[in-house]
Amino acid sequence: MSGADNNTTPTRKRNNMMLGLVLAAFVTLVFSITIAKMMAGQNMEATDHVRRPALEISE
Repeated sequence: MSGADNNTTPTRKRNNMMLGLVLAAFVTLVFSITIAKMMAGQNMEATDHVRRPALEISE
């Protein structure tokens, strides 16, 4: 091993830890938004290509 390899190991480890923290924060954010949207429950209607009279404009 050369001296350069010994110096890059802690830097690489720190970068990997930061990347892991950013990824965990993103997953937590997506999970939180999903839970917040699901709290409304019945107000959500999925787009599942089924005709729904409640969504049609009545004249």
